[in-house]
Amino acid sequence: MGIGQAKEASLYIGIDGGGSKCRATIYASDFSIVGTGVAGRANPLHGLAQTFQSIEESTQLALADAGLKSSDSKRLIAGLGLAGVNVSRLYEQVLNWQHPFACMYLTTDLHTACIGAHEGGDGAVIITGTGSCGYAHVAGEELCLGGHGFGLGDKGSGAWLGQQASEQVLLALDGFGEKTILTERLFAHFNVNNAMGIVDNLAGQSSSTYAKLARNVFEAAQLKDGVAQDIVREGAGYISELARKLFTIEPPRFSMIGGLAEPLANWLDDDVIAEIAPTLQPPEWGAAFYAQQQHNKLQQK
Repeated sequence: MGIGQAKEASLYIGIDGGGSKCRATIYASDFSIVGTGVAGRANPLHGLAQTFQSIEESTQLALADAGLKSSDSKRLIAGLGLAGVNVSRLYEQVLNWQHPFACMYLTTDLHTACIGAHEGGDGAVIITGTGSCGYAHVAGEELCLGGHGFGLGDKGSGAWLGQQASEQVLLALDGFGEKTILTERLFAHFNVNNAMGIVDNLAGQSSSTYAKLARNVFEAAQLKDGVAQDIVREGAGYISELARKLFTIEPPRFSMIGGLAEPLANWLDDDVIAEIAPTLQPPEWGAAFYAQQQHNKLQQK
């Protein structure tokens, strides 16, 4: 669809907000892509002001990519899939936001990721990115597992892998843990040469800072580092168990989503690997589809 036509037709924007970034895609009513934009983190658990800023920035970038004006945000029917809004207090706060859209429909990033992965059909997903969580939707029944946030859960996630690696390196440096090549990897990552240098770079930091260390853990595990392998095996074991819990409601499809989906897949149990199907659409598509469905329901009332 050309821009001239897009200006006359309904436009939907799907927004996927997580612990590391916020992706926005503008779709025409036939779900052809009109424009895209990516901004910073958008997890209400880590601050509403940052979340709203990232949503607005990604929206403006998507509008610019589409050749539309900044003020055209008022024409967009928005679907938001955000991490953290499974907490009812945060859901209400986002819902009450004076947003820049024509209208806004809010749900969790898990829900929109599942909708996208199975192109609107039933199924199950596990997200393994900065955090980790599982979700299944089958014949109106929902099952949501994990997603409790860094420090309380998120096992097998990028943040968890990075935190585990940091803990093991510090134990090794103090003489309490097994030697690991992760020590040199973390020294290089932070450009330091001792334990306090690592602590200085991580004390009080967010989940996304820890998640940036995850690739080092996978690389060290591939090099047969025992500490790294133990960390990855523990995380993958949890994700495999999470998948089996989702399978109890018999989803017709199952997909893995997120930045760690591919490297982690090789470490999952064989029965889980056998069930993995490719994602059909991205979470932003799922968010836009959700918005379209909800909007049409309201119009029919």
